[in-house]
Amino acid sequence: MKSVLIVDAPPMLREFLKEKLSAEQVTVETADGQRDALPKFLSMLPDLLIINIEQSVIDIIDFLEKKQSDPNGKKIPVIMSGPEIERYEASELVQYGVIKYFTRPIQFDLYFDAIGRVLHLAFAVDHTPSVLDIHLNHDIIFIEMAMGLNREKIMLLKYKLSELIEKNKLLLPKVVIMMTDLSLSYVDGLNMELLLENITADKRIIRRNIKILSLDKFVSDFIEGHQIYEGIQVVQNLSAVLNSLVEGDVNSSLEDMISDKILTASKDSDQGSIELRFNSDAHKNSDKSDALTEQVKIAVVDPELATIKQLKDTLETIGEITVFMSAKDFLAQLKPNQFNIVISEMYMPEVTGLDVLKYLIEKRIDLPVIIYSRIVQKELIMQSLKMGASSYLIKPQPSEVILQKVLEIINAKQ
Repeated sequence: MKSVLIVDAPPMLREFLKEKLSAEQVTVETADGQRDALPKFLSMLPDLLIINIEQSVIDIIDFLEKKQSDPNGKKIPVIMSGPEIERYEASELVQYGVIKYFTRPIQFDLYFDAIGRVLHLAFAVDHTPSVLDIHLNHDIIFIEMAMGLNREKIMLLKYKLSELIEKNKLLLPKVVIMMTDLSLSYVDGLNMELLLENITADKRIIRRNIKILSLDKFVSDFIEGHQIYEGIQVVQNLSAVLNSLVEGDVNSSLEDMISDKILTASKDSDQGSIELRFNSDAHKNSDKSDALTEQVKIAVVDPELATIKQLKDTLETIGEITVFMSAKDFLAQLKPNQFNIVISEMYMPEVTGLDVLKYLIEKRIDLPVIIYSRIVQKELIMQSLKMGASSYLIKPQPSEVILQKVLEIINAKQ
């Protein structure tokens, strides 16, 4: 059974990860702080280490150095998330086994793709475009949903609600779900069930204190058609719930009540959008993504099946691998901007590794090449480097050496 150690993740992210990983039969352990993390790490030696940092990469370096000093621990890959960092900082993390660094807010499709590659699992991730915003006014939690129902965001909602209720010490929280921009149908039934299941998971939220603002007939029919939702009220305008949920001067105008009591969040309350992003989201910060976060496309040019297997097992954790059994096939199929890096054998029938380098020079194709070969002649090694090879590695090499070299070259190109 695969195992993962999660270090210093905030409660919402930690519980979400545990739920997703446990569903795939992955053993999950958590740790708070380096003092707690190191003994757990050394005792379990997980298949993957997931670390979240709040302030600076420097805060975790001591732990990473101790990890690398252990002969077994240094082989274990690390996926990190945290604030935006500089390119050189991302490059320096490679030496500690960090294969991915995700800047918050995390793009979760890429995040789980990276985790899946390490654990050899395929996570089901809902990519439905969705906006899910939360804000708190006194003891009323307003959940605004638009565009669509995304199951991942709905799952996160459960943890966000509990976090919000706990932090603000709400004894009897009231919830208004604002879905006026959504048009749903029977195919959304399972997602509606998941939404209400996650909202009512916290026993402090009782059904009579849940109001749904919706103009959609499916929503009202759905609530009325399920006895388990008895007490939840669907309304078509906000004034229908103001009297029961909002404390205020009855002489206040409706507009003032909405503006002052509902749309203005309480001061010092922890709220905001559910920070779940996807690579395809319109507002992703792709221009500032760290190199370790991006999907790397790697060409492997080698006729040896053992080498192909090693490189695929090693590099599938960081990107997409395309295999060519000969340099001739590789050059025949090569297209502009198709790959980020090439790993090539030197000696091959008809077309050699030197021929590949010569072709790239002639066509003015800026593509890093690592020569990975058993050929050890000094003259040939020097010639390949003069012709533009980024590195020359003698077979066989440990997987971590290959991985580190690939990431170093990729980051240097950014």
